[in-house]
Amino acid sequence: MKGQRRRVYPTAEELRIWRDFTETAQALRGELAARLQKEFSLSPGDYAVMLALSEADGTRLRSSELAALVGWERSRLSHHLGRMERRGLILRVECATDSRGAEVVLTDQGARAFRSASLPHLQAIRELFVDPLAPEQLAAVGAIVAKLRAGLDGAASPGPVID
Repeated sequence: MKGQRRRVYPTAEELRIWRDFTETAQALRGELAARLQKEFSLSPGDYAVMLALSEADGTRLRSSELAALVGWERSRLSHHLGRMERRGLILRVECATDSRGAEVVLTDQGARAFRSASLPHLQAIRELFVDPLAPEQLAAVGAIVAKLRAGLDGAASPGPVID
């Protein structure tokens, strides 16, 4: 439309919805994190790392692949892996195919911890996120999240993570 300027800032109602969205997502993540910590002494980061490793061939991944899967910078991942390694959940070993890289391996102890936490964690997701919504509301959330993700995927992304 000629002569009309596009509004640069969100309206008060748009900001209210944004805050509701972010605060609710934060509250959900906080409750799930508190349950993982209280019941299994695991952080959401521990769970994310163990999930990625449990789904990988041989329960092992190169550090760069793991960083990409969990969406972390390499330095954050390295510090977190150090804590997990001290607790016996993972091991870092030299990469068999490339001596410059390292692989992260889920230990038997880590696999047991992951298995024991998974069912209760999935039940908590159902309780806190799925059950309060009607099926059509859940489908709408899925469509909204897909649209937001597509917009983010089209935005500038960080460069590749190098091992």
